[in-house]
Amino acid sequence: MSTTYKKQRPADEVLQELTNFIDAHGGIVKKEQFAELDVDYRRILDFVKDGRLVRIKSGYYTDRIDRFSEEELIARLFPDACLCMESALYAYGYIGAKPYGWHLAVDKNTSKSRFNMDYPRVIPYYTDPDALKLGATQAEIWGYAFRIYDRERTICDCLKYENKLDREVFQQAIQSYIKDSGKDISLLMEYARARKVVQKVQGLIGVWL
Repeated sequence: MSTTYKKQRPADEVLQELTNFIDAHGGIVKKEQFAELDVDYRRILDFVKDGRLVRIKSGYYTDRIDRFSEEELIARLFPDACLCMESALYAYGYIGAKPYGWHLAVDKNTSKSRFNMDYPRVIPYYTDPDALKLGATQAEIWGYAFRIYDRERTICDCLKYENKLDREVFQQAIQSYIKDSGKDISLLMEYARARKVVQKVQGLIGVWL
């Protein structure tokens, strides 16, 4: 009895098919999407090991990481997350220095493995689903669509988690909000009640109004 073996295609030919597929899908492909191709997944892992493909994080691949900015990667990989804390402060121009890492509010039930990545650095804030929605809005920032907490929710969170912020960053954030002509104090108080920081709002912000 004779056995017929399938001839393995040359590596360069397979790699070209993979990079074409990645390009056709906007530069990032999930592991499951590769199933559309007649390529053994072990060969994809070999390309990653050789540095000819890049695993951005578990289950997500590209052909080269330098084709994306940090902003685009975060926007595309975490569309359900919400910019919060320092990342939101920076987006609003409340602080001048870009934070080390991306501060993202996410559903507390989401898989923690989603955030196991070397670049860019992600700092998740696991949040109750109802609290996650409070003050969340959609905006175009740095040229990409992001979910972000509005100014009032951001400030309430900074008050609630003051101990997580550098003192200078905290003071800069509060003073920037006070000077913001677009601030909404009635909305701030509404959020303050929900986030249980009414006394802090009255003590740190109310005296300036």
